Amino acid sequence: MKVHKELGPGLLESTYEACLLFELQSTGLKVEQQKVLPVIYKDVKLDCGYRLDLLVENKVVIEIKSVESLNEVHMAQIITYLKLSGCRLGFLINFNVVLIKQDIRRVVNNL
Repeated sequence: MKVHKELGPGLLESTYEACLLFELQSTGLKVEQQKVLPVIYKDVKLDCGYRLDLLVENKVVIEIKSVESLNEVHMAQIITYLKLSGCRLGFLINFNVVLIKQDIRRVVNNL
């Protein structure tokens, strides 16, 4: 919420990602940016180009958007990222809104 309050809507996803990374790291959390997420297919590890925007403490996936509105494709994306990463918790955040709390989605993978 700090990042959105400071910057407001209308910027690129990469800008929000960099600022959120800075905020999270400044609290002492371990955060990886653009973490490569391979797909395991028939016991073969394949790099298919999937990347997590932010991975916090190797447990929480954060997917950042700057779109007019979140839709089912965005939800499917984070659910897939949770499955592939083995993480249980993720947040889908759309920064391109007037009130950020309206477009933060908490997503749980029930494995």
